[in-house]
Amino acid sequence: MLVGLGLLGGLGACSSSGGVEPANPLITGRVWNVAHQGGERLWPSNTMLAFQNAAALGVDMLDTDMHATKDGVLVLAHDDTLDRLTNTRGRIRDLTLSEVREADAGFTLSPDRGKTFPFRGQGVRVATLDELLAGFPDMPLSIEIKQVEPSLGVPFCQALRDAGATSRVVVASFSDVAMGDFRAACPEVMTSMTERELRPLVLLSKVGLAGLAPLPGRAAQVPLTGGGITVVTPSFVKAMHRRGVAVQVWTINDEATMRRLIRMGVDGILTDDPALLRRVLAETGQAGPTGQ
Repeated sequence: MLVGLGLLGGLGACSSSGGVEPANPLITGRVWNVAHQGGERLWPSNTMLAFQNAAALGVDMLDTDMHATKDGVLVLAHDDTLDRLTNTRGRIRDLTLSEVREADAGFTLSPDRGKTFPFRGQGVRVATLDELLAGFPDMPLSIEIKQVEPSLGVPFCQALRDAGATSRVVVASFSDVAMGDFRAACPEVMTSMTERELRPLVLLSKVGLAGLAPLPGRAAQVPLTGGGITVVTPSFVKAMHRRGVAVQVWTINDEATMRRLIRMGVDGILTDDPALLRRVLAETGQAGPTGQ
């Protein structure tokens, strides 16, 4: 692990009041290797097996997605159903934790396009948030709130506080409602910005006026393009850095784009293939302090 608890310590909520913000710990002068869903191209998505293998590889941050079961347990899954990635069907919010745990989370992953299924029947299960927080007590995490109803803001915040993890987590969501609920419950935790919040920053950066837009969060987790517009440009990265906002780009799985983003000076790349990004970062002189 390249970045520990100390680096992400002391984060405060971002405001647009014009006050002086503390230095952004996600901006380190090098590109972070962020394992998207733990590295779902290599290992079963959002499972402890994926997180463990990604951490052993030396990634800088683990990325995951979160829902709640019928009995209120926060679990890690990209989809709101188990249909696509397991041998079980049903919406997570309609199933108990016990029912979710019965699913084989390694059932569908096939690295050779359906010829073999090496993780099937190996006991890989859907992970809980508590397992992730306890299993990686020093690892920076990016956690996306997928579920909007019922709100996860309060129980999510309490879980982070109970685990002493508020200083090493960045919270994201596509939902303004979910993000608003979380920020109200947990103002001490760093957040990314929603699509609606990012839109004026992206557009104004194209005419050199990004400084006019409010900053509800301190991270911009963005795709390369959106709505027919190129989002990640040198001017956008520079504009965000001038305002202390970290730029992390998702989800990048090809070497050429990784190299282009590294040259552009982004702060992190979310990838399904952290092993590939590890090699590219090493070849471009972006390896971390331990040589990963």
